[in-house]
Amino acid sequence: MSFNGERSLQQCSRVSDSMEVVSDRLIRLTAPAKLTTSLRVVGLREDGFHLIDAEMVSLDFGDTITIDPEGPDGVVFVDQDDQIVDVGPDDLVSRAMAMVRRHGSVTVRKVIAPGAGLGGGSADAAAILHWASMTDAHEAAGLGADVAFCVFGGRARVQGIGEVLTALPFEERSFTVLTPPLMCSTPAVYRAWDELGGPEGEWGNDLEPAALAVAPDLVRWRDELHSATGSRPRLAGSGSTWFVEGEFPGDGRIVTRTIPARVSPPSL
Repeated sequence: MSFNGERSLQQCSRVSDSMEVVSDRLIRLTAPAKLTTSLRVVGLREDGFHLIDAEMVSLDFGDTITIDPEGPDGVVFVDQDDQIVDVGPDDLVSRAMAMVRRHGSVTVRKVIAPGAGLGGGSADAAAILHWASMTDAHEAAGLGADVAFCVFGGRARVQGIGEVLTALPFEERSFTVLTPPLMCSTPAVYRAWDELGGPEGEWGNDLEPAALAVAPDLVRWRDELHSATGSRPRLAGSGSTWFVEGEFPGDGRIVTRTIPARVSPPSL
């Protein structure tokens, strides 16, 4: 099924409690999507990782993770029709389970499209870490740049490679997001940003010019959302999702709202 259609919005449960015991042995976790509302690339570490200065917020929809601690170890990803989803070679959920030394059968029901820039894999890994009470931002960022933010959620300034978090006051905001049926490789976008000479994004996201160079078809979807809303869309992180502030329901679009943090980041 498509991740960017009306059906996804109608079928997905809005994020509420972060953990629920659904039987004597099953545990259900929620993994809220995140939105990067602004992103500046401010430097480069000696190991080649880019340093960022970004604002991120948590959204009221996301994936659901069911864990059977007594089942055989393994992770399966399915869509809302119980069809297997290919999330690519980097299974952050398995790595998160290993990091916190937890075992069991894990089923991840995907609502957040892979490669969409909405933190799907990071949100799933963060849900595991939060369940295990692992809140070390530096360790979390070792799994992925967005994992540390997703552990805490809410609204935050995110710096370094994602491990430096400063909580910002929660704001009730609504966004309309449109995810094209294509994936953007984050490493490929950063490589393109370097090759382009490190351009500054005119609309608050330095990675937008690079993403358009990597995936020129993104323009079509940007223009579609612009035409439908009258607002110039911004790119979410390295893509592929476009978003505008405000509520503009329609075919292929998801109207979503911000949600508060699970817990405060350690920097406060």
